[in-house]
Amino acid sequence: MSDLNDERDGRDGYDERDAELYDGLLEEELRQAAAILDPVPAELRRVAVDAFALRDLDVRVAELTFDSLVDGIPVRGETDPPRMLTFQSDGVTVDVEVTSQGLIGQLLPPGPAGIEVLSGPRAHTRLMADDMGRFTGEAPPAGPFALRLRTGRDVVVTEWLRA
Repeated sequence: MSDLNDERDGRDGYDERDAELYDGLLEEELRQAAAILDPVPAELRRVAVDAFALRDLDVRVAELTFDSLVDGIPVRGETDPPRMLTFQSDGVTVDVEVTSQGLIGQLLPPGPAGIEVLSGPRAHTRLMADDMGRFTGEAPPAGPFALRLRTGRDVVVTEWLRA
């Protein structure tokens, strides 16, 4: 037992720096083996990079403040009414109408903006808001989606929801 303790105490040639170096080399070998034997799918890597991009502390989350499915009054005889959504975040309001034909929306205060329709691992749809803050696009995916707005230096992301 004393021989083992002597080695751990730094006597008889045991060095913690050697152990750290060995651990680092072993970790690198395991990474290389995993990259060859079980590579990360390209789509998963893209989603991870997109998720990492959302880590930005300057991103503001726009909360859903109105949803016609919850807050609206149904119209008699209407079989497929448009879904009206309102998101708000620190002086930015996003009004969106979702129909089977597409999205129609407006930003307040009005102004140009780049808009991405986020839909999980799928490619993002990119839209542009005009000087009046108006934008249109194709119907969102059937699964969860969110909007990422880039207005000048501000970035706002809406809550995720299903169309």
